[in-house]
Amino acid sequence: MLVTQETYEVLDRRFARLVNQSAKLELLDASSRWAEGPVYVPAGRYLLWSDVPSDRIMRWDEASGHISVFRSPSQNANGNTLDRQGRLVTCEQLTRRVTRTEHDGSITVLADRIEGKRFNSPNDVIVASDGAIWFTDPTYGIDSDYEGRRAESEIGRSRLYRVDPSDASVRVVGDDFVQPNGLAFSPDERRIYVSDTGRTHVADGPAHIRAFDVHQAKLTGGDVFAECPSGLFDGLRLDEAGNVWTSAGDGVRCYAPDGTAIGIVHVPDPVANVCFGGPARNRLLVCATGSVYAIYVLTNGIKLI
Repeated sequence: MLVTQETYEVLDRRFARLVNQSAKLELLDASSRWAEGPVYVPAGRYLLWSDVPSDRIMRWDEASGHISVFRSPSQNANGNTLDRQGRLVTCEQLTRRVTRTEHDGSITVLADRIEGKRFNSPNDVIVASDGAIWFTDPTYGIDSDYEGRRAESEIGRSRLYRVDPSDASVRVVGDDFVQPNGLAFSPDERRIYVSDTGRTHVADGPAHIRAFDVHQAKLTGGDVFAECPSGLFDGLRLDEAGNVWTSAGDGVRCYAPDGTAIGIVHVPDPVANVCFGGPARNRLLVCATGSVYAIYVLTNGIKLI
Protein backbone atom coordinates (compact mmCIF):
# COMPACT_ATOMS: atom_id res chain seq x y z
CA MET A 1 0.00 0.00 0.00
CA LEU A 2 1.39 3.41 -0.97
CA VAL A 3 1.56 6.07 1.72
CA THR A 4 0.27 9.42 0.50
CA GLN A 5 2.40 12.15 2.01
CA GLU A 6 5.34 14.32 1.04
CA THR A 7 8.11 11.73 1.05
CA TYR A 8 11.40 13.63 0.89
CA GLU A 9 12.76 16.78 2.44
CA VAL A 10 15.98 17.93 0.78
CA LEU A 11 18.24 19.84 3.18
CA ASP A 12 21.32 19.77 0.95
CA ARG A 13 21.54 19.25 -2.81
CA ARG A 14 23.66 16.13 -2.26
CA PHE A 15 20.53 14.37 -1.00
CA ALA A 16 18.63 15.06 -4.24
CA ARG A 17 21.07 12.76 -6.06
CA LEU A 18 20.33 9.90 -3.66
CA VAL A 19 16.54 9.76 -3.92
CA ASN A 20 14.00 9.11 -6.63
CA GLN A 21 11.41 11.87 -6.47
CA SER A 22 8.82 9.64 -8.14
CA ALA A 23 9.27 6.77 -5.65
CA LYS A 24 6.61 6.47 -2.96
CA LEU A 25 6.78 5.07 0.53
CA GLU A 26 5.12 1.64 0.70
CA LEU A 27 3.57 0.11 3.80
CA LEU A 28 4.61 -3.55 3.91
CA ASP A 29 3.12 -4.58 7.25
CA ALA A 30 1.45 -3.04 10.32
CA SER A 31 1.10 -6.03 12.64
CA SER A 32 3.99 -5.47 15.07
CA ARG A 33 3.97 -3.99 18.54
CA TRP A 34 7.52 -2.67 18.17
CA ALA A 35 9.35 -3.41 14.93
CA GLU A 36 13.14 -3.50 15.16
CA GLY A 37 16.30 -5.15 13.85
CA PRO A 38 15.61 -5.41 10.09
CA VAL A 39 17.93 -7.53 7.94
CA TYR A 40 17.52 -8.43 4.28
CA VAL A 41 18.46 -11.97 3.25
CA PRO A 42 19.53 -11.83 -0.42
CA ALA A 43 19.70 -15.60 -0.91
CA GLY A 44 15.97 -15.87 -0.31
CA ARG A 45 14.88 -12.31 -1.22
CA TYR A 46 13.16 -11.76 2.11
CA LEU A 47 13.28 -9.34 5.01
CA LEU A 48 13.42 -10.36 8.65
CA TRP A 49 12.62 -8.05 11.54
CA SER A 50 12.05 -8.40 15.27
CA ASP A 51 8.70 -7.67 16.87
CA VAL A 52 10.42 -7.32 20.24
CA PRO A 53 7.60 -7.27 22.84
CA SER A 54 5.62 -9.87 20.88
CA ASP A 55 8.61 -12.23 21.21
CA ARG A 56 8.81 -13.11 17.54
CA ILE A 57 10.79 -12.51 14.37
CA MET A 58 8.72 -11.72 11.29
CA ARG A 59 9.38 -12.42 7.61
CA TRP A 60 8.32 -10.53 4.47
CA ASP A 61 8.79 -12.24 1.12
CA GLU A 62 9.81 -9.67 -1.48
CA ALA A 63 8.52 -11.61 -4.48
CA SER A 64 5.05 -12.41 -3.14
CA GLY A 65 4.56 -9.78 -0.42
CA HIS A 66 3.59 -12.56 1.98
CA ILE A 67 4.02 -11.91 5.72
CA SER A 68 4.71 -14.79 8.08
CA VAL A 69 6.22 -15.57 11.47
CA PHE A 70 9.84 -16.66 11.05
CA ARG A 71 10.48 -17.55 14.71
CA SER A 72 8.36 -17.59 17.85
CA PRO A 73 9.40 -17.40 20.59
CA SER A 74 12.42 -15.33 19.64
CA GLN A 75 13.73 -14.66 23.16
CA ASN A 76 12.67 -11.02 22.66
CA ALA A 77 15.11 -10.70 19.78
CA ASN A 78 16.14 -7.19 18.81
CA GLY A 79 19.04 -6.55 16.41
CA ASN A 80 19.77 -8.90 13.51
CA THR A 81 22.44 -9.12 10.83
CA LEU A 82 24.09 -11.68 8.55
CA ASP A 83 27.61 -13.02 8.87
CA ARG A 84 29.86 -13.60 5.86
CA GLN A 85 28.43 -17.09 5.37
CA GLY A 86 24.87 -15.77 5.23
CA ARG A 87 23.94 -17.00 8.71
CA LEU A 88 21.58 -14.97 10.89
CA VAL A 89 23.19 -13.32 13.92
CA THR A 90 20.72 -12.11 16.54
CA CYS A 91 20.70 -10.13 19.78
CA GLU A 92 18.36 -11.84 22.27
CA GLN A 93 17.22 -9.54 25.04
CA LEU A 94 15.44 -12.16 27.17
CA THR A 95 18.38 -14.58 27.30
CA ARG A 96 20.89 -11.69 27.30
CA ARG A 97 23.04 -13.21 24.61
CA VAL A 98 24.12 -13.04 20.96
CA THR A 99 23.35 -16.11 18.87
CA ARG A 100 23.86 -17.45 15.36
CA THR A 101 21.31 -19.48 13.42
CA GLU A 102 23.15 -22.19 11.53
CA HIS A 103 22.15 -23.29 8.04
CA ASP A 104 20.43 -26.36 9.53
CA GLY A 105 18.34 -24.15 11.85
CA SER A 106 20.22 -24.94 15.05
CA ILE A 107 21.23 -22.10 17.38
CA THR A 108 24.81 -21.41 18.46
CA VAL A 109 25.51 -19.10 21.40
CA LEU A 110 28.27 -16.66 20.40
CA ALA A 111 28.41 -14.56 23.56
CA ASP A 112 26.40 -14.46 26.78
CA ARG A 113 28.73 -13.00 29.42
CA ILE A 114 31.89 -11.05 30.08
CA GLU A 115 34.26 -11.96 32.92
CA GLY A 116 31.64 -14.37 34.24
CA LYS A 117 28.87 -11.74 34.35
CA ARG A 118 25.80 -11.82 32.15
CA PHE A 119 25.31 -9.07 29.62
CA ASN A 120 22.52 -6.54 30.16
CA SER A 121 20.52 -7.10 26.95
CA PRO A 122 22.40 -7.14 23.64
CA ASN A 123 20.65 -4.72 21.32
CA ASP A 124 22.25 -4.30 17.89
CA VAL A 125 24.96 -6.22 16.05
CA ILE A 126 27.20 -6.02 12.99
CA VAL A 127 29.77 -8.39 11.51
CA ALA A 128 33.07 -7.11 10.11
CA SER A 129 34.73 -8.52 7.01
CA ASP A 130 37.21 -10.41 9.21
CA GLY A 131 34.31 -12.22 10.90
CA ALA A 132 34.47 -10.26 14.16
CA ILE A 133 31.10 -9.57 15.75
CA TRP A 134 30.50 -6.15 17.29
CA PHE A 135 27.44 -5.51 19.47
CA THR A 136 25.95 -2.98 21.87
CA ASP A 137 24.62 -3.83 25.32
CA PRO A 138 22.26 -1.24 26.86
CA THR A 139 19.75 -2.09 29.61
CA TYR A 140 16.44 -1.91 27.73
CA GLY A 141 15.75 -5.65 28.00
CA ILE A 142 16.26 -5.70 31.78
CA ASP A 143 14.51 -2.41 32.57
CA SER A 144 11.08 -4.06 32.58
CA ASP A 145 9.21 -7.18 31.52
CA TYR A 146 7.89 -5.54 28.33
CA GLU A 147 10.76 -6.48 26.00
CA GLY A 148 12.72 -8.88 28.18
CA ARG A 149 12.78 -9.57 31.90
CA ARG A 150 13.35 -7.09 34.68
CA ALA A 151 16.69 -7.63 36.40
CA GLU A 152 19.62 -5.80 37.90
CA SER A 153 22.65 -5.26 35.71
CA GLU A 154 25.44 -7.63 36.69
CA ILE A 155 28.00 -5.49 34.88
CA GLY A 156 26.85 -2.07 36.04
CA ARG A 157 27.80 -0.48 32.70
CA SER A 158 26.44 -0.32 29.16
CA ARG A 159 29.19 -1.03 26.66
CA LEU A 160 30.25 -1.87 23.12
CA TYR A 161 31.77 -5.36 22.69
CA ARG A 162 33.71 -7.33 20.07
CA VAL A 163 33.74 -11.11 19.66
CA ASP A 164 37.09 -12.21 18.21
CA PRO A 165 36.71 -14.51 15.18
CA SER A 166 39.81 -16.56 16.01
CA ASP A 167 38.99 -17.71 19.55
CA ALA A 168 35.46 -16.37 20.28
CA SER A 169 36.79 -14.27 23.16
CA VAL A 170 34.75 -11.20 24.08
CA ARG A 171 36.43 -7.86 24.70
CA VAL A 172 35.19 -4.42 25.72
CA VAL A 173 35.93 -1.95 22.92
CA GLY A 174 33.92 1.03 24.23
CA ASP A 175 32.68 1.83 27.72
CA ASP A 176 31.95 5.57 27.83
CA PHE A 177 28.30 5.34 26.76
CA VAL A 178 25.04 5.82 28.64
CA GLN A 179 22.90 3.54 26.44
CA PRO A 180 24.81 2.42 23.31
CA ASN A 181 22.33 1.36 20.68
CA GLY A 182 22.63 1.20 16.88
CA LEU A 183 25.97 0.72 15.16
CA ALA A 184 27.37 0.48 11.65
CA PHE A 185 30.69 0.47 9.82
CA SER A 186 31.82 2.82 7.09
CA PRO A 187 32.34 1.12 3.70
CA ASP A 188 36.08 0.63 4.35
CA GLU A 189 35.50 -0.37 8.01
CA ARG A 190 37.96 2.27 9.16
CA ARG A 191 35.20 4.04 11.05
CA ILE A 192 32.34 2.82 13.23
CA TYR A 193 29.27 4.85 14.09
CA VAL A 194 27.45 4.21 17.39
CA SER A 195 24.23 5.85 18.53
CA ASP A 196 23.67 6.60 22.21
CA THR A 197 20.04 6.84 23.37
CA GLY A 198 20.93 7.69 26.97
CA ARG A 199 18.29 10.42 27.07
CA THR A 200 15.75 7.67 27.80
CA HIS A 201 17.39 7.25 31.21
CA VAL A 202 19.22 10.49 31.99
CA ALA A 203 17.75 13.99 31.83
CA ASP A 204 19.56 15.88 29.07
CA GLY A 205 21.43 12.66 28.31
CA PRO A 206 22.85 11.82 24.90
CA ALA A 207 20.70 11.58 21.79
CA HIS A 208 23.46 11.45 19.25
CA ILE A 209 25.70 9.40 16.99
CA ARG A 210 29.42 9.21 17.68
CA ALA A 211 32.10 8.29 15.14
CA PHE A 212 35.20 6.29 16.09
CA ASP A 213 38.28 5.42 14.08
CA VAL A 214 39.01 1.68 13.96
CA HIS A 215 42.58 0.36 13.87
CA GLN A 216 43.53 -3.23 14.69
CA ALA A 217 40.18 -3.76 16.45
CA LYS A 218 40.74 -0.76 18.73
CA LEU A 219 38.82 2.51 18.78
CA THR A 220 40.05 6.07 18.96
CA GLY A 221 38.25 9.37 18.63
CA GLY A 222 34.57 9.19 19.41
CA ASP A 223 33.52 12.74 18.63
CA VAL A 224 29.82 13.43 18.21
CA PHE A 225 28.96 12.99 14.54
CA ALA A 226 25.35 14.22 14.73
CA GLU A 227 22.83 15.34 17.36
CA CYS A 228 19.25 14.16 16.91
CA PRO A 229 16.82 17.07 16.41
CA SER A 230 13.71 14.87 16.68
CA GLY A 231 13.32 11.96 19.07
CA LEU A 232 16.32 9.65 19.20
CA PHE A 233 18.77 8.11 16.78
CA ASP A 234 18.50 4.32 17.09
CA GLY A 235 19.43 1.95 14.26
CA LEU A 236 21.52 3.14 11.32
CA ARG A 237 23.09 1.88 8.11
CA LEU A 238 25.43 3.32 5.49
CA ASP A 239 25.35 3.35 1.72
CA GLU A 240 28.36 2.65 -0.49
CA ALA A 241 29.23 6.35 -0.65
CA GLY A 242 29.49 6.55 3.14
CA ASN A 243 26.24 8.43 3.78
CA VAL A 244 24.63 7.59 7.12
CA TRP A 245 20.91 6.69 7.02
CA THR A 246 19.55 6.71 10.56
CA SER A 247 16.27 6.35 12.38
CA ALA A 248 14.78 9.39 14.10
CA GLY A 249 11.50 10.64 15.51
CA ASP A 250 10.42 12.26 12.26
CA GLY A 251 11.55 9.60 9.79
CA VAL A 252 14.86 8.47 8.33
CA ARG A 253 17.53 11.16 8.42
CA CYS A 254 20.50 11.11 6.05
CA TYR A 255 23.92 12.56 6.87
CA ALA A 256 26.86 13.02 4.53
CA PRO A 257 30.22 11.58 5.63
CA ASP A 258 31.24 15.06 6.85
CA GLY A 259 28.32 15.08 9.31
CA THR A 260 26.07 17.46 7.36
CA ALA A 261 22.35 16.69 7.57
CA ILE A 262 21.38 16.44 3.90
CA GLY A 263 17.84 15.07 3.89
CA ILE A 264 14.88 13.32 5.48
CA VAL A 265 12.67 10.48 4.33
CA HIS A 266 9.40 11.27 6.07
CA VAL A 267 7.60 8.32 7.66
CA PRO A 268 4.23 8.47 9.45
CA ASP A 269 5.62 6.89 12.64
CA PRO A 270 8.82 7.33 14.70
CA VAL A 271 11.52 5.13 13.18
CA ALA A 272 13.51 2.54 15.16
CA ASN A 273 15.79 1.00 12.56
CA VAL A 274 16.61 0.70 8.86
CA CYS A 275 18.45 -1.49 6.38
CA PHE A 276 18.98 -1.72 2.64
CA GLY A 277 17.48 -4.58 0.65
CA GLY A 278 16.49 -5.84 -2.75
CA PRO A 279 18.81 -7.55 -5.26
CA ALA A 280 20.60 -4.23 -5.87
CA ARG A 281 20.44 -3.08 -2.21
CA ASN A 282 18.62 0.04 -3.42
CA ARG A 283 15.47 -0.41 -1.38
CA LEU A 284 15.40 1.32 1.98
CA LEU A 285 13.52 -0.88 4.48
CA VAL A 286 12.22 0.91 7.56
CA CYS A 287 10.98 -0.36 10.93
CA ALA A 288 8.77 2.38 12.38
CA THR A 289 6.94 1.72 15.64
CA GLY A 290 4.48 -1.06 14.72
CA SER A 291 4.90 -0.85 10.95
CA VAL A 292 7.43 -1.72 8.26
CA TYR A 293 7.88 0.46 5.18
CA ALA A 294 9.96 0.38 1.99
CA ILE A 295 11.06 2.90 -0.60
CA TYR A 296 13.40 2.74 -3.58
CA VAL A 297 16.39 5.10 -3.51
CA LEU A 298 19.14 6.00 -5.99
CA THR A 299 22.00 4.67 -3.90
CA ASN A 300 23.06 1.21 -2.73
CA GLY A 301 23.62 -0.08 0.76
CA ILE A 302 26.90 -1.67 1.78
CA LYS A 303 27.07 -5.31 0.78
CA LEU A 304 26.95 -7.61 3.82
CA ILE A 305 27.98 -10.86 2.14
